[in-house]
Amino acid sequence: AHQSKMDFFCKLGYGKQDICKVLENLGQEALEDDVLKELIRMGSKPQALESQAQPSQPKLVARGSCSTSPGLKWLGEDGSDSSDSLRPIVIDGSNVAMSHGNKEVFSCWGIQLAVDWFRERGHTYIKVFVPLWRKEPPRQDSPIADQHILGELEKQSVLVYTPSRKVKGKRVVCYDDRYIVKVAYEKDGVIVSNDHYRDLQNENPEWKWFIEQRLLMYSFVSNRFMPPDDPLGRHGPTLSNFLSKKPVLPEKKWQPCPYGKKCTYGNKCKFYHPERQHQAQLSVADELRAKTKVPLAQGKEEQRCRCSA
Repeated sequence: AHQSKMDFFCKLGYGKQDICKVLENLGQEALEDDVLKELIRMGSKPQALESQAQPSQPKLVARGSCSTSPGLKWLGEDGSDSSDSLRPIVIDGSNVAMSHGNKEVFSCWGIQLAVDWFRERGHTYIKVFVPLWRKEPPRQDSPIADQHILGELEKQSVLVYTPSRKVKGKRVVCYDDRYIVKVAYEKDGVIVSNDHYRDLQNENPEWKWFIEQRLLMYSFVSNRFMPPDDPLGRHGPTLSNFLSKKPVLPEKKWQPCPYGKKCTYGNKCKFYHPERQHQAQLSVADELRAKTKVPLAQGKEEQRCRCSA
């Protein structure tokens, strides 16, 4: 039991010293949920997962250098490579699978569709959290479809099982939502779920902000995984910017004004006006003033000329 807990929290990226310290404080029989809470309270942060998963792999050293410079980073799935501008993805496996199965069947194919969608976009860090008891043979009250997909995703180090066990015939399940939010928060990534995690929002103010700003909802349309184009509403970022670490602001010239020549915003309009390309973009009020001042000024000059004559 002790070793399985060590392995599980090592998979999440926590240091062995921190885990041992917590287990000493809480006792070896402490539930994984309580251990995670204590790790959060201690302020322990996961280290790079790949540096633990591949300890034997040597780091790259520049030619002519005898030591690794602090600037060199692992080119791993954690997205630490500076060229990778996409956010890490943490998927609520239960939510996605039940949504694809119309809330009646735990459809593992739905999880595969979601993972494939993010892979096609180029995301390298994708983690799916599913309770461990989903490994068990399906029962009538909890049917599972395409269960073999879970094993395949686990082999690819994409799927992580949250702990569960049986005590006196009753199943004790750890709260998988806490793992989902915790890992997404630590990785500064995106949570894929249609759940709002209200209880966790009330539990931690930092998590509240994170859930509000980084929750990506979705729909399944004819076996097609479809997140919204505007995840935070019509005035928020585009889906592409939402999933990027460095949002790309659209250039004004590529966004023609929907009102065209009828636009009344003048120089305050944020869109492109081809008809204003060679003229100073005055506001409509300033344009009218300019037009009315010119003939008045001309008339006064003519009067002055007559008087002087």
